[in-house]
Amino acid sequence: MALMPVSDALAAVLAGAEPLLEETISLDQAYHRVLARDVAARRTQPPEAMSAMDGYAVRAADAATIDSELTVIGEVAAGRPFAGLVGAGEAVRIFTGGVVPAGADAVVIQEDTVADGKRITIKEAAIPGRHIRRAGIDFAEGDVLLRKGTRLTERDLALAAGMNHPHLPVQRRPKVAILATGDELVIPGVAPGPGQIVYSNGYALHALARQEGADTIDLGVAADTLEATTAGIREARQSGADILITTGGASVGDHDLVQQALKAEGIAMSFWKIAMRPGKPMMHGRLGAMRVIGLPGNPVSSYVCAFLFMVPLIRALSGRTMIHHRRERAVLGRDLNANDQREDYLRARLERRDDGTLIALPVDHQDSSLLANLAAAQALLVRAPFAPKAEAGSVCEVLLLPA
Repeated sequence: MALMPVSDALAAVLAGAEPLLEETISLDQAYHRVLARDVAARRTQPPEAMSAMDGYAVRAADAATIDSELTVIGEVAAGRPFAGLVGAGEAVRIFTGGVVPAGADAVVIQEDTVADGKRITIKEAAIPGRHIRRAGIDFAEGDVLLRKGTRLTERDLALAAGMNHPHLPVQRRPKVAILATGDELVIPGVAPGPGQIVYSNGYALHALARQEGADTIDLGVAADTLEATTAGIREARQSGADILITTGGASVGDHDLVQQALKAEGIAMSFWKIAMRPGKPMMHGRLGAMRVIGLPGNPVSSYVCAFLFMVPLIRALSGRTMIHHRRERAVLGRDLNANDQREDYLRARLERRDDGTLIALPVDHQDSSLLANLAAAQALLVRAPFAPKAEAGSVCEVLLLPA
């Protein structure tokens, strides 16, 4: 099979990816969930005109000149309206959040008055509407303020509460099962034997999937046998995973058994080689309703492929409005050689000049096994296939990595 362009591979991964079923959850569980439907306000906010300051509710015509004197006939506090009417020459003591009483059309703040018993003297002329939050200034009943596909922030939750919604309709979280393969892998804390390495890929993959709103299932590390790999794949299906991520065993060596196991289980394979660096040996297919992405074993390749393909797939299944990574413009911090036939994703550090210009500095060593360089990078610098030599100071495109 010829190497597939990255854009075609991503289109294949996302083909037919529709949002999962809707569910209703309580507001306190809705942080970073994705709305399944538009949400409209159930009330007007504020429901009545309210004071924005502590002071006196007055008729502006009665307090239009300095040294005007008014008689205080009552008091308004938040939640305790005044039942009467403000008439000529009258004022009502009012506190922030109090309902502006009938007859009043302005608030004079207390610093601009002199009080003497039941009388006040105006020291700053009143202006109609001043220091009053009119009814509905925030929103009105029926206003659609939260849209389908929004991943809810803490600010969105405050808005939903103000709109009087104790529950929200959201998409079900995708379930992502992660299966590593390789006799050479040991978990952190275990001393590696001859030829063994410490397993690291899964920790990044679980964190990346959860950050995007998915639930994850840890299938552990399968031995390099067809039976063990097949058992892990079957466990993913039995767990109800929407996505199976395998890491390692995606090449075509005698001990790379993931593709064999997937084919034995009946996978419909769409590709297994991509024209990208790092990450050429990546697989994708379907096992019934479960989508499968087979990542390379090298830790940098595994992460970059997951960032480029798993993340958009999770977003699509979650019902997100924004699925694709946004490319940012930057300026190269050093010269780069011409590229070959594969799309390159160089790990790069970012600096920002005083004028706001973003500078991308590719790390010196781009080997796909170097975790320290991956951890130090803030972006992937994207270079198209057959891109010519690029000089420092020229414009480039970067994908920002999660902070």
